[in-house]
Amino acid sequence: MPERVWSWDGYAYVPVDRAVDPERWAAEVYGDPDAAVVTQVIDGLPSSSLSCEAVVVDMLDSLLLEPGHQVLELGTGTGRNAALLAWRAGGGRVTSVEVDGELAACARVRLREAGAGVRVKVADGCDVAPGAVPYDRVMATFAVDEVPWSWVARTRPGGRIVTPWGRLGHVALTVAEDGLSATGWMQGLAQFMPARGTDRGRPVSYQQVRAAAAGPVDTRPAVRQLEPLRDDIHLRFALRVALPEVQITTAEDGDGLNAWLHDGGSWAALSTVAHQGGPRRLADALDAAWGRWLGDGSPSLYDYGMTVEPHRQYVWCADPVTGPRWPAG
Repeated sequence: MPERVWSWDGYAYVPVDRAVDPERWAAEVYGDPDAAVVTQVIDGLPSSSLSCEAVVVDMLDSLLLEPGHQVLELGTGTGRNAALLAWRAGGGRVTSVEVDGELAACARVRLREAGAGVRVKVADGCDVAPGAVPYDRVMATFAVDEVPWSWVARTRPGGRIVTPWGRLGHVALTVAEDGLSATGWMQGLAQFMPARGTDRGRPVSYQQVRAAAAGPVDTRPAVRQLEPLRDDIHLRFALRVALPEVQITTAEDGDGLNAWLHDGGSWAALSTVAHQGGPRRLADALDAAWGRWLGDGSPSLYDYGMTVEPHRQYVWCADPVTGPRWPAG
């Protein structure tokens, strides 16, 4: 871990330095196996972290990594996950790619001191260069909305790719024997930071979404209780699949639970009533997607999977061939 980590104080991320407050630093680093530790902040938002141990274990388990495998990790960060990969696969068998040169340099030192035998390269993990030798396993530690085809192209037939997808789940893909596709099931929750240069999804307020779209406002009674929208991660995942461009924020205020939706051009605010404006009726779209999920038997995120091909990729439910499908993006 670096000597400085970052903690949310309710308003902003504030530094916690080991030399100044070692007890608080240790509490941030070791206090909760279900919480990530923010290790870098850019423009007020976290840009790198040590993932929570529970998710690290879950994703490594999904990778089905065996001794002797050649491994490509995308997103070195502190180097912790790369060291675990090397411990399992063996020294000299893990290559880790990090887009941030400063993070890469620090991780390279830590991994060398730990004797992990990991090669650390500075490059964009979303744009993996072609190579003659395929990898047996590829693992990303940042979330993507679309799996780059280059990841599939660098993985041998029968090899496995594990990546956070959509900022809510992680998927394990197996490359087909002909190398022309990769498919697999969602494995669990994985709320990772997105790839650098993509929208990091700041929470928004009613005032912000209303100001973003002028024009008439449609108002009607709300047709659903909002608690599942806040509490049911399986519903949230299904809505992410069905409405990938819609950002949903929930919060309590003096009037109870509220929800705000926007897609960059249209907006909706939900409480006991639904207000919506812009060219698209987002409250109606939410109700329709929610109703379809209920009609399908309220499938969990584990009932979903993904197929990636050279020129398209899609999420499916229940069955990759016969089940309903949605474009991944």
